[in-house]
Amino acid sequence: MAEPFTIYKLTILNMLDKVDFPLTNTQISDFFLEQEYTDYFRVQQVINDLTDASLVRAESTHNNTRYFITPAGKETLGFFRDKITDAIERDTIAYFEKNKVALRTVNSIIADYYKTPNQDYAVRCQFKVRGSNLIDLTLSVKTKEQAEAICNNWKKQNEDVYAYLMDILMK
Repeated sequence: MAEPFTIYKLTILNMLDKVDFPLTNTQISDFFLEQEYTDYFRVQQVINDLTDASLVRAESTHNNTRYFITPAGKETLGFFRDKITDAIERDTIAYFEKNKVALRTVNSIIADYYKTPNQDYAVRCQFKVRGSNLIDLTLSVKTKEQAEAICNNWKKQNEDVYAYLMDILMK
């Protein structure tokens, strides 16, 4: 039997391979903690190892990190998929079925900000459906607090903003 760290790595690769969207650090960690496979710190170490080995790619925003499987990760998983037990496979599928809507929603509504060369902040708000942008809006604001407020409110009010813009623009 493979050592636990190897199984954890293969499990994460398998999870990322099963979905057509990235998974957040929290989503991956929650799976391992719910199943009581290991502790949070070990999951973080495994994720870092996968990233360092270029088997997964990390994309960070101001409050979240999302992970994508790389072609090298897919290839590695292909070589060692047989090391994933049927029980782990069942647990993975059950986790996705139970959390499908929540997992997809978190990865469909994206908001981040960055400092611009003129020392303002640009806030990028996105609403994606099946990987395509339904809306991709960038706003310029003066303060970090405004940028953070927009990011937080986008997560709660994106559908209302989208509906409002469509209503105004389609007149």
